[in-house]
Amino acid sequence: MAYFITDACISCGACESECPVSCISAGDNIYVIDEDACIDCGACANVCPVDAPVQK
Repeated sequence: MAYFITDACISCGACESECPVSCISAGDNIYVIDEDACIDCGACANVCPVDAPVQK
């Protein structure tokens, strides 16, 4: 199950640099995850200060 980023995102960018497959990018207001490229590793969730990345 891929991760996605909820509206709790504060756009700090911590998750983007942790993603081993570079599937996280800055969206209009929050960061977004390419769910097709996500390998479900949880690296983004482990570094997020507001627990915005969650599994579907």
